Amino acid sequence: MKIFLNKVKEDWIIDRVSHEFRASAKNLVTRRVVNSDIIWIIAPWTWKKIPIKYLKSKKVVCSYYHFDFSNFNEDEFNLLDQYVDEYHVISKKTKQDLEKLTNKRITNIPFWVDHEIFFEIKDKITLRTKYGFSNSDFLVGSFQRDTEGKDLLSPKLVKGPDRFLEIVQDMYKKDKNVKIILSGRRRQYLINNFKKYNIPYKHYEMVDFTVLNELYNLLNLYVVSSRIEGGPQAIVECGLSKTPIISTDVGVAGEILSESSLYSGVDYLSAKPNIEHAYKNSINLTKENNIKNFFKMFEMIYEN
Repeated sequence: MKIFLNKVKEDWIIDRVSHEFRASAKNLVTRRVVNSDIIWIIAPWTWKKIPIKYLKSKKVVCSYYHFDFSNFNEDEFNLLDQYVDEYHVISKKTKQDLEKLTNKRITNIPFWVDHEIFFEIKDKITLRTKYGFSNSDFLVGSFQRDTEGKDLLSPKLVKGPDRFLEIVQDMYKKDKNVKIILSGRRRQYLINNFKKYNIPYKHYEMVDFTVLNELYNLLNLYVVSSRIEGGPQAIVECGLSKTPIISTDVGVAGEILSESSLYSGVDYLSAKPNIEHAYKNSINLTKENNIKNFFKMFEMIYEN
């Protein structure tokens, strides 16, 4: 059995997952689609880069992460669907959405999280000193992009940066010790508004995993404010690092976080972090176990 995994190259979690899967399955992965038995379309918007003759002659697995039905092209989906043998999703919510669109088999396997990368750092005082924060600072984090496209101005509304801004404005109004930590690219929408409203922040644009884990461990609270999500992976990374987190009920949030940690819209005061609940559900998503689950899925497709 040989698997062809198409490339994304978007500096996104899918790039990391692809790299780690290839490293764990060196004997199964081929870089030439012609030599493959199974094509894994890990990013559905890239499927047209694969010649139709191979989509017709090979087994095809396609991953979907979320559906924005306000901006959904059903004809385009149906065009791809005719070539797909099985779909892969990472959350129950996406599976439910996908079941409305196709009668093909759907397998739900969350992406893994590396326990050697994300973990709790207990000496918070030393860590905060390293990054120039005091123990009295109330640090609120958001580590995903917030702008749409190349203009770096228009908010990516599915990610909810406008909601995040409203939430931290309210927090800062009540507590001047609130400071925001941002990471990742395309954070200009929030940065521009933080400057406008004089909300203190620090932005760590692109950091390695060591620094990212330290940033999680600095936080008093991580806030997911998305309207639509596939993951986000930050939920399980917070879970492993025991970072207090609240989230809108998107993606895997309802599967990892306690119900009490979920909120609607900008009603964040109704949500309370439950660190142990998030940790207990995240600790099961080991790389070793989940990659094995992917192997099982591919083996079943290959044999049937």
